Amino acid sequence: MWNARGLSAAPLCAQSDAFYGEEGENKMKIEKSIEIAAPPERIWPFFIDPEKVLEWSVTFRKFQYTGDQRSGVGTPLYIEEKAGGPLMKMNFMITEWEENERLAFKMTSGAPLKSYEQRWTLSPTESGSEFTFYEEIIFPLGIVGGLIGLVTQGSSYKFVTEMQARLKSLVEVQSD
Repeated sequence: MWNARGLSAAPLCAQSDAFYGEEGENKMKIEKSIEIAAPPERIWPFFIDPEKVLEWSVTFRKFQYTGDQRSGVGTPLYIEEKAGGPLMKMNFMITEWEENERLAFKMTSGAPLKSYEQRWTLSPTESGSEFTFYEEIIFPLGIVGGLIGLVTQGSSYKFVTEMQARLKSLVEVQSD
């Protein structure tokens, strides 16, 4: 369906709150939460230890710190990710680091995307923790980027679902 911006603004999946960002940007957002029967401090190492991140993040091929800094806002990361398309080799900067609560990072270079960021949030619950995975990608190339986003949104949601299930399994097994 066409509209004033070219494509329908209706999201492909109910999991995304909007496909277009401000001023018609081709923005894909995914936000999904899952309950994990473990406290945040047991999950946190799976956010910051590169080997542990690779155990659950099925799209990451590499996750490594690239400078002397290994924690906190401003920590540089190098990530190689394969999420259905070509392998993307990207540099990121950590933008939020609240131990046992939140880790966020934003791409600084590498992939042919206008913007790419992820945020992993932990909230304590009565039975453990709620883990919320948030991803936002802004695609270049106008209407072509919009089509790329529409095609990849469904598979991205499936990857997030698989990653959350893996993390849940790894952390909950660790408590047995």
